[in-house]
Amino acid sequence: MSHALLGAIVMAVFAMTLPTKAAEPTHELLRFDELSGWKEDDHQAALTAFLETCGDVDGEDWSALCSLAKTQPSARTFFELFFRPVLIKDGNPALFTGYFEPELSGSMTRTGRYRYPLYRRPPEAQGLWLSRRQIEESNALQGRGLEICWVDDPVEVFFLQIQGSGRIRLTNGEILRVGYGGANGHTYQSIGQELVRRGVYRAHQVSAQVIQNWVRRNPVDGVELLRHNPSYVFFRRLRDLPEEKGPLGAMNRSVTPMRTVAVDPDYVPLGAPIWVEKRGSGAFNRLMIAQDTGSAIKGAQRADIFYGSGDGAGREAGKVRDPGRMVVLLPIQIAFQLVPEDAG
Repeated sequence: MSHALLGAIVMAVFAMTLPTKAAEPTHELLRFDELSGWKEDDHQAALTAFLETCGDVDGEDWSALCSLAKTQPSARTFFELFFRPVLIKDGNPALFTGYFEPELSGSMTRTGRYRYPLYRRPPEAQGLWLSRRQIEESNALQGRGLEICWVDDPVEVFFLQIQGSGRIRLTNGEILRVGYGGANGHTYQSIGQELVRRGVYRAHQVSAQVIQNWVRRNPVDGVELLRHNPSYVFFRRLRDLPEEKGPLGAMNRSVTPMRTVAVDPDYVPLGAPIWVEKRGSGAFNRLMIAQDTGSAIKGAQRADIFYGSGDGAGREAGKVRDPGRMVVLLPIQIAFQLVPEDAG
């Protein structure tokens, strides 16, 4: 699991607004020439990302299309012949945010610098277990051989828990990949909202970087702020994930920078191609694939864009909170079941 169950770092940390109660979804059949910039996109890049997960999508229609995609057809022709664009709305405006895979510095042994562990889930942590505060104050995980590795910044550990997966660059230069390994069962509480409630910042001032800097400047109060979130995430080592691959998404397959989006599966089938028209700063039109989910990603026009790995990707992802439009590409028969051809 990537950021899937915990939500994107951009939204889960400091989201200040929630969508209104969704209306019954509506479906509108579109033509490909109604998709802004469709002809100019790199459809082959989208097809490559589609192949990463298409074999895991249930349904005969999807299975047949996946088999055909593996023959490496002309990518644009493939999508235009066998899919139809469907605009799904639920009454809420479109909102795009971004997420990324963090990279931390770490060591396989504890040292004076590297002394903050990433833990595997203990066997007794089933269902609702100890809160973050209880875990830390009781040292419930220490000395039990549960450590995967050690890193040099407790704030980075906290944010890695929110993200759910990441890369650890070890002292010998090797990359260790970690993914979500379970949680303590407590609901995530936004520390960004808590800073606003305390009057430390106004809502528009809060970002992941602002929170990190405040915690580092206020080490005692910072620990207490982090403990405001009772949720605690455990990790597992991902031994078979190549360094060049992205983290695992909700489909347990690697996600692709700038071609993967996290969506709400109540509206959008995982594995489906998604035409994204993102406005605002860094606007683009692009065919992407719905390969992830997130607890903050709710609604028919809500998506989280995967920007890649490392600090640069994190800076770009952290800027994104933009309007636009997303259109789902569905196999022809499925599209026509939702929207009869004479109603398109």
